[in-house]
Amino acid sequence: MKKLSIIIISWNTKALLVECLESVESGLHEWIQRGVVETFVVDNASRDDSVAAVRSRFPWVTLIENTGNVGFAAANNQAIERSTGEYVLLLNPDTRVIGDALQQLVDFLDAHPEAGANGARLLNADGTLQPS
Repeated sequence: MKKLSIIIISWNTKALLVECLESVESGLHEWIQRGVVETFVVDNASRDDSVAAVRSRFPWVTLIENTGNVGFAAANNQAIERSTGEYVLLLNPDTRVIGDALQQLVDFLDAHPEAGANGARLLNADGTLQPS
């Protein structure tokens, strides 16, 4: 079993998706190398070469290609069904993971088994707090 399953849904978000995956790779490089984390990208029939970008630049990502746009919830469910992580993270493609933020989320859940979910502090592009 993996420690963390990351699921990202894509629909014509190539540039954002690439930046998101680069930030995940930077923050979890060691985990990716050790096979502790799995990352799924579910593409809802993008026409912007998102699939080709993921295939060529992120070989550690499991790509699920839909022939049509099945929607956000159904696409997440596709990856959740295949995931093996102790924890599942639904990550939007416009997200940039900063530093060890994902490690901190996992550490919190490990330390608080009574917690059913947690979420990260959200920041705007300029670094100011984004209320959520």
